[in-house]
Order: sequence, then C-alpha cells, then structure tokens
Amino acid sequence: MIVEPIETATMRRMGGWLGAKGLPSSTSKSMTALDEHSALQEAMASAALIINDEVEQAELELSKGTSPFHKLGRATALFLRATLGFEKEVMEQAAARIAEAEESAAEYLRRAQRDHSTSFQSQIYAPGAQYALCHAEAQLMSAVIAVLNESLTESLRGFYKLRKAFTTLYEINEAEKRYLRAHGKSNAGSKSSSAANSSTTLPSETTSYTGPKEPPSGTLTPTSSDEEDVDLEFVDAEDDLSDDAVPGEYKGHLDLPNMNGLNLQDSDLEKTSTITGAYPADVEADSKGAAYEAEQEIDFRTITSEPIDLFIHSGTGLCFGLLQLLLSMIPPAFGKLLNLFSFRGDREEGLRMLWSATKFKHNVNGAMAGLITLGFHNAAIAFCDIITKDALPEERLRNLLSEMRELYPKSKLWLLEECRVLSRDHKLEHSVKILQNSPQSSLKQIEALAMFETSLSLLYLHRYEECADSFIKCVGLNNWSHAMYYYIAGACNIELYRLHKTTNPTKADEYAAKAEKYLREVPSHTGKKRLMAKQLPFDVFVGRKIIKWDARSKALGCSFVDAVGVSPTTEMTYFWSGFTRMTPDLLQTSLERLAWSEATPSWETEAADEKAILSFLRGVCQRFSGNLELSKSTFSQDVLSRDLPQLKACENPDTWPLPVAHYELSVLHWIQAGKDSGEKAKLQQCSDALSKVENWEAFELDARIGLKIRTARETLKKVTAAQG
Repeated sequence: MIVEPIETATMRRMGGWLGAKGLPSSTSKSMTALDEHSALQEAMASAALIINDEVEQAELELSKGTSPFHKLGRATALFLRATLGFEKEVMEQAAARIAEAEESAAEYLRRAQRDHSTSFQSQIYAPGAQYALCHAEAQLMSAVIAVLNESLTESLRGFYKLRKAFTTLYEINEAEKRYLRAHGKSNAGSKSSSAANSSTTLPSETTSYTGPKEPPSGTLTPTSSDEEDVDLEFVDAEDDLSDDAVPGEYKGHLDLPNMNGLNLQDSDLEKTSTITGAYPADVEADSKGAAYEAEQEIDFRTITSEPIDLFIHSGTGLCFGLLQLLLSMIPPAFGKLLNLFSFRGDREEGLRMLWSATKFKHNVNGAMAGLITLGFHNAAIAFCDIITKDALPEERLRNLLSEMRELYPKSKLWLLEECRVLSRDHKLEHSVKILQNSPQSSLKQIEALAMFETSLSLLYLHRYEECADSFIKCVGLNNWSHAMYYYIAGACNIELYRLHKTTNPTKADEYAAKAEKYLREVPSHTGKKRLMAKQLPFDVFVGRKIIKWDARSKALGCSFVDAVGVSPTTEMTYFWSGFTRMTPDLLQTSLERLAWSEATPSWETEAADEKAILSFLRGVCQRFSGNLELSKSTFSQDVLSRDLPQLKACENPDTWPLPVAHYELSVLHWIQAGKDSGEKAKLQQCSDALSKVENWEAFELDARIGLKIRTARETLKKVTAAQG
C-alpha cells in the first residue's frame, strides 16, 4: 500500500504562522528540486566543520552558496559564537544573520507550497517541510538571542518565537508519526505513539485530523492555525496576570519582571493554559530512560534513504528535542509567562528525541544533538542528587563521547565534555592537566569555556593561587560575569591570606592586598549583564557580600579582609556543585577551611547567619564523606535549630542555609531509604523535606538549586508511580 504525503493544508498552516505577508521576496536565485540535494549535501558538509572547531573554514564554504541550507549554516556558526561568549556585538551580528536565514527559509517554503515541482516531493512530509524546519531552526536561534538580550520586551518576543517554532516542529513530528503508523512501524519509545495518543494532533479548522481535544504534554493549542501572525505590541494594561495560572508544586522563587503593561496582540494566542501540572502526568512506571527508549526505536534509515527526509528527521529530533528540554528546565516561577504562550516542555520526550538524533552523528544535526545530550547530563543531571539509576546512562554517554571525539578530533568542545566526565569520576587533577595542555581552539568563546572549567576544577582542588589567576584570565576571554570572576579570585586570596597569616605575615599581607584589590572590583561589574531585565543571580549575591563585609569592617573596627566571613571558596564550591567531584582528601581540606573561622577569638560572638553557613557547609562535606548520620545531625541541630527571623535580623543577612538545609535533608533521606528502590514510607520522609524548600519564600541563589529540586520531585513521582 502506498501512503500519500500528508495534507498540503498542514504545511499551509505553517505558511500562515510564518507570516507570509510580512516578509519581502528575496532576490536570491531560485533552486529547482534537482538542485536541492546538492545544495543540502554541500551545506551539511560545510556545517559539519563547525562541530570540528573549523568555524572560519565552515563560514567560508557556506558563504559560497545562497540556499536556505547555506544561510542556516552561516547563522548557526555565528550563533555558536554568540551563545558561548555573550558578547553584545557578536549577538547583534548573529541576530542579523539569523533573520536573513529565517527570511530565506520562509520564501522557499511559500514557493514550495505554491508550486510543488520546485522542491523535493517527500512521501513522509508535506511539500516544503525541509524549509519549514530551516525556518523553525532560525526561529529557535533568534529566540535564544532575544532571551539573552537585556531587554524584557525582546525577551518576550523571543518566547513568542519559541512558540511559533514549537508549532512548526510539532506538525513535522506528527506527520512523521502518522506515516510510521500507517506503515505499521510506530516507534514504541515515543509517548505520542502509544495507544492513548496514537491520533493526537493539533486541532485545526483547516485539517481533517481526528484525535483528543487536549494535546499531549509538550504541545500547544492555537485557536485558529490558519491565521497569519500579528506582530506583538506592548501597550498599557490595567490588570495583572492571575496567579491562578501558575500550576504545579515547586513554583520557584524568581523575582518575575512586572508584566502589568504587557498586551499580546495575537489572534491565535490563547491566555487559557493547556498546562495541567508542573510535571508530566504520564510518567511511565516501566520507563527505562530516554537513552534506552531511543535505542529501541526504528532506525529511520530503514524507512527512507532520501537525504532530505533524513535531514528533516534528524533536524526535527534535534530542534524539537532541545526545545522540549529547554522548556522543561525553565524555572516554574515563569509559569505565568509560559501560560501566555500556551506551551510546555517534557524532559523525557526531549531527551528521547535528542538521543534518537545522535544516531545521525555524521551530520551537523546529530553532532549538535550529541553535544547537547552530553552537556545536559555532564553539567546538569550529574550534579543532581535525587535521580533514578537510569538518569545517567553512563555506558551510552561514554560511548557517544568516544564516537564524537573520533569523528570530530579537532574540536575542544568534546575534550571539554571528556574533562567533565573525568571530574565526575573524581579525577580533577587529570581533567585540569588535559585542559591546560590541550591545543588552543580557533574560537575565543570555546577557550573561555575551557578556562572557566579549569578555574572551577582548580577551586575544588584548593589550588587557590592558580585558581585566582585562571579566573582573572576569564575576565579577558568572556563578558558574562566579571563580578563573579573577580569575586572568586578575591576569595582565593582570602584563603591564602588565612593560611599564611601566622606562619608568613609578609606573604599574608601580599595575599591580603590582592584579595582586597579583586574584591573591590566586584561592585563596578555587578549589573553589567542582565537577563530579562534582571540582574544575574550571582551578581546580586557577590554584590551583597561586598556590602556585608564593608559594614562588618566598620562595625568591628578591622580591615576589610579580616571582615570576610566563613570560607567564601567553600561556599562557592557548594553553589557550583564542586563537592560531588572531590576526593575524601579534598573534602577534608574543605572542612579545615571551615574550621579556620571557628578558631578565631571572635567566633563566639559571630553573627547567626555566619554560624549557619559554616554548619551547613560542614554538613554537606560530611554527607559527601559518607558520614550520613553526622551530616543529618549537623543540619537538624546546627542549622535548622535557628529560625528565619533570627537570620534576617543579621546585617545584610545570608538566609539561604535554612531552605537549602531542608533540601540537603531530603537528599539524606533519599540515600538512607535506598534511593529508587526504597520503601514508600521512607521515601515519604524525603518528599516531606523537599516540600519545605519548595514552599519556602524567595531566597538568594535559589535558581542554583532549582533544577535539583525539580529533578528530585520528578524522580519521586516516577519512583512512587513505579511502586504502585
């Protein structure tokens, strides 16, 4: 039986969403259907150079072509520079190039819809799907650049573009699933391919699709999908957004921007959310993890050998998977914002799609999916404490990394991932050695990432002098958070000052001078970078610390350096998840840094918040050292014995130890319960402790543990569902 391509109306809907009347025609030479294959092959080969750290060569090769594929490749190269380095000028250049790629893809899509003979005719996707994908990819990149912009208005426009890209990608993905089902080859791993969701599509007046009224998790519901987009306008509005729209359990504690004056003038954008909970309600009890599910899927290369079909399939896996993953990680406090755009993410589905896309690692889509998959696991999930045993598929991750390093040997990005794996294996010295001796990347932005990773590892190794020098080098390589770089460099010199204060006063004075020099730089750099019109959390934190120490210096009549509180390097180590990478000897050194404060004559009269910080950090070191009962006692008796008003009464107080201590207790309960094989009653203790931090008021740097909290709650939901 031959199955005809999906209805042209589907892609006509996409054409509407692209805003057909809003884009001028391009003067670029038109391609024929025969040209497409060679243009795609040429562009993909050139774009692959980006992943191999040959960006300049990639841009040179891509500039030789004018197809949407070439323009998307050039946009991707500049986008990579922009998002790795955050330089304003590069982001502006990237935005312009992405807009060009977006316009080109939109024009070719309209052309394919008007005359099907002008483009490749797929048996799986509607005419022009390859250009719809290019357009969605460009929209995704444009949205990320907009959200990184310091303007709230631009950030909100970015979310709107995310929504449009989401819609397009959803349609392409559903077309593929319909084709597979019609051929009896539905992917078992995909949620939408299950019996319950087998016919789920986006409702539309222009199509004959049937299915449930409510879309699955990770979908949106436009009111009229064939209407053309109307630009966002921002006008005065009297009513604030209702808090009732924010769903779920852990709502986060971010200080949301005031959106009283926001009015989204878009005819197909509903303010009624399709969200039913903060976490997926359809957690499968027998789930073996996204990597396993992707491995069990049909190899799409057995379905089709057409290069354009494979490009669409791998590109959709990359983009839709990434978008689902990113949306699932947005702090729940932004639920109000996501409600406006009526869509949400699904972490498991996103990871499954990304893992599936990595099967095409020889092309740029698969390689990018591999980079994202490795980065997410090595830099995020690996440092979450409450996870199931399948959350980190170690063998698959290491095999993927090995394959990528072999395919793209010149890229320092894969080397960086390898060093993150070494750090997770408690091989910090080896990780630092590799990064310090590695060839220099052609991209300054990748060098900055490597330098930052090296700096953190040196911090965890207590190699303070090298760490300080390394963070100062970051200032010259990266524009993201100079305030934090100077702060950690100053904190390292504080530790060196304390170590030499009694044994070598002359050397101690030198370190004290350096510490004050770097720490005094901090205030002039706070607030330089903003995200959605808000200061970066670490900028707020380090700025307050300097104010606190200044006030202490005046109150105590001592030098600024002597007014610094409990080991600032140990505190930073916690917020950057450094303890999980430490060996027992390194953990013992951290305990010694904490003990220094207790040994000072003034400790008995020290402020309550400083004592809470010390006890908290000691409890964490005890947990990672395996002293679980001692750690639990430290949190219960030495941290949580204090109340919030007591800490708030301190000058420029640190109140974060109280809520985060509840999180640490939940981790201890999880471990002692036997993790995901634990008894329900014992796991309930973990859940109860977690609820306390979930319901806590806003506190400083709560975003740093937000992902850990959400992951913990999702894990508990999954485990209890499996237990029945």
